[in-house]
Amino acid sequence: MARKRRIFILLGVNKNQKETKMRRKAEAVLGFESSDRGMPKIVRQHRDKYRRISQVLDRHLEVLEAAAADLAVLSAPGNKGREADFTAENLLRALIVMSRQGLTFRETVLLIADNGFLQDFVRLRKKPVMDFTTLDKASLAIRPETWKSLNEALGLDAAKAKQIDPDVIRVDTTVIESNVHYPTDCSLAWDAWRTAERLLEQAREIAPELVPHRFQGKKVKKLFIFTTRYAASKDQKRRREVKRQMGVLLKRTSWIVEIAAAFCEKATKSLDFVLSAIADELAGHLPVMRKILDTARRAQLEGEKVPAAERAFSLFEPHTELIKRGRREKPVEFGHKFLLCQTAEKFITDYEVLETQTADCNLTETVVERHKELFGKPPKVLSGDKGFRPDEATFEDLEEEVETLAIPHRLRDFADKVMVMWQAFRAGIEGTISCLKRAFRLSRCFFKGFKQ
Repeated sequence: MARKRRIFILLGVNKNQKETKMRRKAEAVLGFESSDRGMPKIVRQHRDKYRRISQVLDRHLEVLEAAAADLAVLSAPGNKGREADFTAENLLRALIVMSRQGLTFRETVLLIADNGFLQDFVRLRKKPVMDFTTLDKASLAIRPETWKSLNEALGLDAAKAKQIDPDVIRVDTTVIESNVHYPTDCSLAWDAWRTAERLLEQAREIAPELVPHRFQGKKVKKLFIFTTRYAASKDQKRRREVKRQMGVLLKRTSWIVEIAAAFCEKATKSLDFVLSAIADELAGHLPVMRKILDTARRAQLEGEKVPAAERAFSLFEPHTELIKRGRREKPVEFGHKFLLCQTAEKFITDYEVLETQTADCNLTETVVERHKELFGKPPKVLSGDKGFRPDEATFEDLEEEVETLAIPHRLRDFADKVMVMWQAFRAGIEGTISCLKRAFRLSRCFFKGFKQ
């Protein structure tokens, strides 16, 4: 009994609170039971990496504390007040396996269930593996800041053990695309129509008196198909007809949006929870719908060139930005810019997803400052492409902190052998970006909403 009480004290759980605390942080499980005897070298190396990750997690308990706080939202008291089946540590370690192996939630659950070593790493110990839906909910609950703190902990440990050299880093940016279709004014107007119609039809089944209208969605769909099919036509007569039908499409979509707004005002007073939920969802879409219709009217009917900053590129992911990077195969991308900092050992020391698009030249100073915060000193070498070249005043200030600022300005800078060497080193980050996009599915973000 004393031993049991001691275990709960070590875990920060009072014996008298056991029945009310819904999810514990961790369990009193030590080490790995799986033996490496007789295993091939590649298996031993694979397992050794997981052991080192486990040691880092055990040393940095603040990461577990942060994860436990994030996962508290999934620990609402049940009918019987029982504890959750899995601790915060179980879920955090399972998500680390998923990230490291580049798997889906389903594949991760299957891998852990069939692998005793990974069960030791996740610290399940005679527990059945969690369902993939539980893992999905945990992934959404853990904040981006928690994952960042874990990456920083790994970087500090690796630097302390001399496994990486943070004095030499390279930087680059790429784009992570949102999970949206290619946006046109016509397709966005159709998104607004079909979303409003679907939600209002659901509300009609509950309260017919609040939605007495006939929507005639098939006629609106015909307008959408015609304008989409012939938008690029060069025939003057057909282009006039496309403009006319686009005007009808926008008029009808504006009509249903106003109906939706009137419905939301009435439904908020309803005592029906389902009706209130429909009204809340519809009310959340209304500002974006109006923005889509306004910019489409200005661009398609009035002939105005609407700046990208004033547009919405998705009804469902309104945070999406239009980004041009001068790539011949993909001149326009829809998503967010992603900043990476990497050492020569290919360890990513810092990263950031930029909610608002920022020029690369304005990120160089930020990279140095964040590196100083993390490692206590600026890097000795910072290598980047010419896009990271700041203005002359900022460049001179950075040269006082960074010994070698290998960022070219003109073509003649490549006559310097030192610059050529560091630019060859910089090119190595392109392979890392390619790997992240191919193996870890970072080319497109399937999460809903902006998540750094």
